[in-house]
Parts: sequence; structure tokens; C-alpha cells
Amino acid sequence: MGIVRELIKGLRVTGRTMLRTIGGSELVTTRYPDEMREKPQRFHGRHVLNRYADGMEKCIGCELCAGACPARCIYVRGSDNDPESPTSPGERFGSVYEINMLRCIFCGLCVEACPTEAITMTRLFEMSTTSREEAVYTKETLLMDESGQVPHTAPGDKLADMGELAASGGWMRATAPAGSAAHEGVAMWSPTPGPEEWRPEPDQETRDSTAGEAGDDG
Repeated sequence: MGIVRELIKGLRVTGRTMLRTIGGSELVTTRYPDEMREKPQRFHGRHVLNRYADGMEKCIGCELCAGACPARCIYVRGSDNDPESPTSPGERFGSVYEINMLRCIFCGLCVEACPTEAITMTRLFEMSTTSREEAVYTKETLLMDESGQVPHTAPGDKLADMGELAASGGWMRATAPAGSAAHEGVAMWSPTPGPEEWRPEPDQETRDSTAGEAGDDG
């Protein structure tokens, strides 16, 4: 009888929760894709190749991102810049850039390894494809244009949130990458021509107080 009693007790909790969910008082399910979940600021999503504010490409073709990648999903080839019409500020630029999204584990080590902040990660995670070839993102797919707009693989999708590609620097805004409080409040990343927010994160006390106020409002 003890087992039956405990089973009934557990089912009572389950049933009560189910009824509250059905009634909407404790509904936690997001009506995807009509309602998109709010992504964390430092979400690791689809990659983007950045430009400087003047429109020049940040990638210099050094291949450090490919060397740091534990999944070996990045392929880069650098070429010499044309002195008369350089693509990047350095001597070389990334003429070929490919990421195999079927292999990528979205760890962000490529972002950490890049010396010019050329590659960052957006909040876009919807990257379904119908073939292996489509899963290999080329430079044309990854590189933002001179106005800061990033190509979307499904530009005609009415349910796609194009703004997720514009958020390309969320988790890089952490202002103390070496754990030093001296970096707090200091902008560590150069801006791009897009709408992304590159101001430093507020200090921990401000973030905690903001989170507390949001909890009180809820």
C-alpha cells in the first residue's frame, strides 16, 4: 500500500501541474515559430565575418581560427592585398573562408583566436539544409556587406528573424577577458558598420540590480 500511496501522491502533483499548464496559468511552452525565444546575450549562434567601420574586411587570412578549431571545420586561405585597392588593412586578406556547419560545435574558440576580431557569433541557430553542400558556409554567406547587413540563407522566410544576424557581438562584450578588473567598463572590441551594440557590459553589481528589478516586476 505504501508504494501505491506514493504513486498516487506523485500523480497528483503531475496532474495538478498538467491542468495548470492546460489552463494557461503556468504555461511555459513557447509557440515556436510564431513566438521566438529570447536568446541569452552571449548566445553562440551562426558565425559572421565582420568589417571595419570604413567597410574594409577585418579578416587577414592568418588561419589562426582554423588552427584553434577543435572540430577542424574551418578552411581559410589568405592572399596578398592589391596595393592599389586593398581588401583589408593588412598585407593579406582572407580570399577563401569556409565553415562546415555539420562539424561545428559552436565552442567560440575561433572568435578567441582571431587577432583582428574578424569572426564573431550571432544569435541565429536555425540553419537547416537539404544537402551537405548547403551546410558549408562560404565567405559570400558569412561576410557582412559594407552597410553591416549579414546575408541570410533563407531571406524569403517569413518566420525568420533577420535581427538575430545583426546581434554579432553579444558575448564578446565581456570586459575582463583575462579576469582583470582593470578592464571593466573599457571597450575591448572595435565597432562594425552594422547595428550591433559594442559598448562594454555594465559591472556585475549593475547587472545584478537590473536582474533583481526585472524579477520584482515579474
